[in-house]
Amino acid sequence: MRLEKGSEMGERIKYVRHGKACARFLGLESRFQRPTRLVAIVAVLAIAFLLGAFFFSYGLKLYDDWHQNRLLHRATALLQEGKLSKAAQTAHELLAGRPDSLPALYVLAEAAERENLEEAVRWREQIARLLPQDVESQLNLASAALRFGKLDLAGQALDRVPPGDQDRAAFHVVAGWLARAQGNLAEQEEQFAAAVKKEPSNELYQFNLAALRIHSGDWEKSAEARDTLQRLSKVPPYRTGALRALLNDAVANNDLAAADNFAQQLQMSPEITFNDYLLCLNFYRKLDEKKFHPLLEKVKPFAAQDASNLASLMDWMNQNALAGDVVKWIDKLPPPQLSSPPTSVAVADAYATVKNWSRLKRWTRTGMWGDSEYLRFAYQAIATRQSRSRSSGTVDKEFETLWRSAEQLASEQPEHELALARLASKWELEKESEELWWRVAENPPMRREALEELRRLYRGKNETAKLYDVLQRLHESSPNEAPIIADLARLGLNLGQNTERSHQLAKDAYDRAPNEVNCAVTYAFSLSRLGRNTEALAIVERLPPEPLHDPHAAVYVALILADASQIEAANDYIAIAYDGNIYPEEEKLLDEAKSKVATAFATPSPAISPSPAELSTTPTASPR
Repeated sequence: MRLEKGSEMGERIKYVRHGKACARFLGLESRFQRPTRLVAIVAVLAIAFLLGAFFFSYGLKLYDDWHQNRLLHRATALLQEGKLSKAAQTAHELLAGRPDSLPALYVLAEAAERENLEEAVRWREQIARLLPQDVESQLNLASAALRFGKLDLAGQALDRVPPGDQDRAAFHVVAGWLARAQGNLAEQEEQFAAAVKKEPSNELYQFNLAALRIHSGDWEKSAEARDTLQRLSKVPPYRTGALRALLNDAVANNDLAAADNFAQQLQMSPEITFNDYLLCLNFYRKLDEKKFHPLLEKVKPFAAQDASNLASLMDWMNQNALAGDVVKWIDKLPPPQLSSPPTSVAVADAYATVKNWSRLKRWTRTGMWGDSEYLRFAYQAIATRQSRSRSSGTVDKEFETLWRSAEQLASEQPEHELALARLASKWELEKESEELWWRVAENPPMRREALEELRRLYRGKNETAKLYDVLQRLHESSPNEAPIIADLARLGLNLGQNTERSHQLAKDAYDRAPNEVNCAVTYAFSLSRLGRNTEALAIVERLPPEPLHDPHAAVYVALILADASQIEAANDYIAIAYDGNIYPEEEKLLDEAKSKVATAFATPSPAISPSPAELSTTPTASPR
């Protein structure tokens, strides 16, 4: 019994001990399970969160893509419908979400170009930045930059085109327009000719080249250009442009029958513009007076319906000795039609042209001409100086005040400064025009005109040092233009400046255009100064005689003939030069030629050896 109890107790103790162990184990297990469960829960929550975030971001991306595509389709559709402002606005929304969206940039660039907005250059520049190796993007940037006068940017874009792609027709066309903007007409012709050579069937390239070459001094080129334009005048896209070029050419050549035919065709063209009517008026004014006045009276009422056309017609009349008719017409037109620019400017020009200073002063004393306000001050200044109704000092002070006001309003606006410079040149305001033209010359698209005006100004004043500087700048702008090279070389030789370079420039000009009289005479003069008189004479003898009768050319020919001891011929050219208005440095050369001729006359001919019979009868001189 005791043993059983003991045994039972042992079992109980054993059970208790086992239970305590289990309890301890279970307690330990629960302590281990609690963090594990927590980790599992956290992991599940994290995975759920990440999956939610993923699906949420993916959903947002899907929505954003859908929204962006919707905006793009809408912008493209608006662009195709011609709703340019709305298309640009939608593209801006697209660009706000994706700053480098090429489709949005394309829409903005296209819309800006169609509206002729300068911001097109900015959009094309961004596209070219995103696609630096894309040739079309660089060419599009260059074209947009050219349209808005940013010649440096256009040149940089063309420079980024890989050399292997610079022989493409499209590249040559854009490079040609850049050359034209820089005033380099020779380079323009070369580039356009290269484009036609690459794509001979492209009618646009044919038109560009023909419209340029019809003015060429090379008879074969101009004749070929006429044939091309005649053919293209039957092709709708080029009809009007071809007729304009042909009409201008016929008027320049005084071909009445051809000009009348082209004028009639142009007036029947559905694409005729108001400027085309002015072109026809120009023809009839020059070659057919009977048809001119009826056409003018027909055009006047049509012009009066639009302020821009009215101003254009008045400008044309002012430039064609009809300013008196403009003044009479002004009195018949309602004042509101005349009070806003550009018509108000044309009215002022008419009063100035007929020298009606009192009416010009009244016209410009009051009123607001908007963007042309600077011209109101300019015309008022001109009227003040020309009338000179008061003491000279008072007039000059008032003129200065008014003109400075005009300059301030026009400052930093190249188009306005250009108009003001032209006005100053027209009214022979030398000091004012010189300052303005130098400012205008800083703007690449206007540089050629500005330098040509400065060239004319300095030549008229015989300021040869300044003239040489202008010719150097012209040569920098147009390094392949042979006549400019020749002028720079000849003046350098006459002034003794950069003599070695001047000789090289003379040869360069002759190599480029050996049949151009100016280039040939300049090179012959250079050779004569180098002592190569035989070569100089050979060049002159190959030239046709008629162009050499120009007084300037005659000076150099006379000098070369005098060096060759062709006295009679030299005297003929000396006489031709004296009859003309030659430059001071050429007068010195003419004096040199005369001196050589006089020396040749004064030098006795070699005595003929006397015969033996004469020797026997010749008296012997007596010794002193």
